[in-house]
Amino acid sequence: MSTPLAPLVDAFNRRITYLRLSVTDRCDLRCSYCMPEKMEFLPRKDVLSLEELHKLALGFIDRGIRKIRLTGGEPLVRRDIIELVRALGRKLGDGLEELTLTTNGTQLEHFADDLAAAGIRRINVSLDTMDAALFQQLSRRDRLSNVLRGIAAAREAGLKVKLNTVALKGLNEAEIPFLIEWAHTHGHELTLIEVMPLGVVDEDRTDHFLPLTAVRESLEQRWTLTPSEVRSGGPARYVEVAETGGRVGFITPLTNNFCDGCNRIRVTATGQLYACLGGAEKVDLRAALRSDDPAARLAEGLDLAMRIKPERHHFKIERGAAPAQPRHMSLTGG
Repeated sequence: MSTPLAPLVDAFNRRITYLRLSVTDRCDLRCSYCMPEKMEFLPRKDVLSLEELHKLALGFIDRGIRKIRLTGGEPLVRRDIIELVRALGRKLGDGLEELTLTTNGTQLEHFADDLAAAGIRRINVSLDTMDAALFQQLSRRDRLSNVLRGIAAAREAGLKVKLNTVALKGLNEAEIPFLIEWAHTHGHELTLIEVMPLGVVDEDRTDHFLPLTAVRESLEQRWTLTPSEVRSGGPARYVEVAETGGRVGFITPLTNNFCDGCNRIRVTATGQLYACLGGAEKVDLRAALRSDDPAARLAEGLDLAMRIKPERHHFKIERGAAPAQPRHMSLTGG
């Protein structure tokens, strides 16, 4: 019987059990706070094959990763992505406790049944507005009806849906209570997210940065919010809303740093492991996978990642300031 491999524990004694694995940097939307209209995506030769993504995931599971979230870009635009989902789904109960996915929802109605059949039980869907004109303005695409059909299909397939909403001052700010009510009426949780300063975009993010401290204060004037002990494995902190009977999460990278309990690492579609979303520290796992001794090189790479993972990110948002990192969220993995 082989000796179990050492778990992933960083220099600050944080156990790393959660991998966000990007399968593509490509997306079929062009959300203005995420990327420029004329986004240049990676050459396909630079992106890991599905077989390489599978091998990489297995290597992480052997080192104690218990939750994998597939991300992008938009993961469901990756050709044959369901084959990877099925392969990883076979590890559920055999080292892997949860397999999930974050999607913009545009392709979801075509994949919901297959995702559920492969073992996925819950997904995150990005939804910043239910106003068709504003959706088209924010995403530069007229796809709201596709997203809403995808959410309905996911619910019909038995998937638990959590909606992710980026709070944007002067854009969807007034709509946030309606989005929460709609989500809770349909049995969904909703998590609000502060805009993150990653990658150069066509506008100044400070124009629409909305601190969630202000949003929460506004919601408390409308509803009774009670702090919840529920944790999803990510950075969100939740409240229960008495009047709607649902739950709202807050992800606050700028107004309330949450790094002390970080259990996450991210790997891009090119196999670059980023030890911190807001940091430049990285390890090239693609080179490890394509080396003469991939198992040994991968082990070395993961050990290095634990040594270089920083204590916290240093996000800030100031007018005219450069983004925290030049890479876009679509490259890093949402």
